[in-house]
Amino acid sequence: MAKITLGGTAIHTNGELPKVGEKAPDFKLVATDMSTSTLADYKGTKVILNIFPSVDTGVCASSVRHFNEKASQLENTKVLCISRDLPFAQKRFCGAEGLDNVINLSDFVDGSFGRDYGLMIEDGGFEGLHSRVIVVLNENGEVKYTEQVPEIGEAPDYEAALAAL
Repeated sequence: MAKITLGGTAIHTNGELPKVGEKAPDFKLVATDMSTSTLADYKGTKVILNIFPSVDTGVCASSVRHFNEKASQLENTKVLCISRDLPFAQKRFCGAEGLDNVINLSDFVDGSFGRDYGLMIEDGGFEGLHSRVIVVLNENGEVKYTEQVPEIGEAPDYEAALAAL
């Protein structure tokens, strides 16, 4: 269980992030076209998992914009932006912003991604949402880098995540 903060108030996640060197847990998420996406869909590709509470908050929206800008310059890499937002909200946001270099995926169905990756918030005002996390995977789905952002309202270390590729 990670101890993080939301506006300075302590909150907790349901577990620990996958460890560097381990195989990332598989997932089943919903894309903005309502299709199902799994980790196997990205085999042979480096993957950045940009995970956050909701695209309708400032820092979360900024992270999607930032990775959208960087994604176009990354070779053999996909950036997956994952939250519990409905796919319709993710699609609306990216459409309004003109963002097309990232892939938005939703864990709205059952929250299993958040539980399996140990990043579901268990208490406080964001209970049930995902904490702000970056996970970088190599082409074989092995974890190369993780960051559990200690304060939800702060941005992740983009440069460290990109360097881990």
